[in-house]
Amino acid sequence: MIAKLTFGRTGHESSRVLLGAAAFGEVSQAQADESLEQALALGVNHVDTAASYGDAELRIGDWIRRHGRPFFLATKTGERSAQAAHDEIRRSLERLHVTQVDLLQLHNLVDPQEWETALGPGGALEAAIRAREEGLVRFIGVTGHGLSVPVMHRRALERFDFDSVLLPFSYILAQNEQYRHDFEALFTICQARNVAVQTIKSLVHTPWGGHARTRATWYRPLEVQADIDLAVGWVLGHAGLFLNSAGDVHILPRVLDAAQRFTAPPAEAEMQALVTRLGMQPLFT
Repeated sequence: MIAKLTFGRTGHESSRVLLGAAAFGEVSQAQADESLEQALALGVNHVDTAASYGDAELRIGDWIRRHGRPFFLATKTGERSAQAAHDEIRRSLERLHVTQVDLLQLHNLVDPQEWETALGPGGALEAAIRAREEGLVRFIGVTGHGLSVPVMHRRALERFDFDSVLLPFSYILAQNEQYRHDFEALFTICQARNVAVQTIKSLVHTPWGGHARTRATWYRPLEVQADIDLAVGWVLGHAGLFLNSAGDVHILPRVLDAAQRFTAPPAEAEMQALVTRLGMQPLFT
């Protein structure tokens, strides 16, 4: 079974691998059902989706309609104004067949202008707070992509007491010294304030570049189980971090397999050898 860890101040004992439902954006209900049931059987009890993930909320909602909700449920709004965000939150609840989600996250809040809009007067944060007051959401988080996200999340935590953050983290990305420094600074603040830290993009092999897209992920992912074991083990080897599974239903079983067998982080030499052997490249530069 996959190990569990308290998800920040929420008090929920979440599996250290969270089911990243971006993988359900363009799959059949049968495929989504199979993935959900496989993850639940291995102890995954936290599902992370978003309004913008294609049909993902519909797929999860249909499963919930038939089986109930035995997991912590998180979604995201990418809207920046209060009214649009509030409307999207209510639409997400309808699609998910629930009256409340555990975590509502402001999605990919990195661009400085969008950041000011969303966190300023009449912004999406006001909608999230209103939704919390109305009992539609329990906790509020913020997510982001790109190299500037650790710094932007630190600024966000100065503006509002978010319950969670989500951002990229992997061995190949951590070779960028500035990013690793910024990530560690953010993590230190989050630990002190009991803010949950979720990581994404753990399986980056290279950007797609000239390669044919054979997976639903934003990036060309690691494919071989032994390589995935190393990448997953490296992230889980950082105490206090959660790993969002890759956004492809075909890669998901290998991530789950790696996580349930995880006991200790790989050696630095093993990770360096992996990067050299595969010619790994970061997604963000």
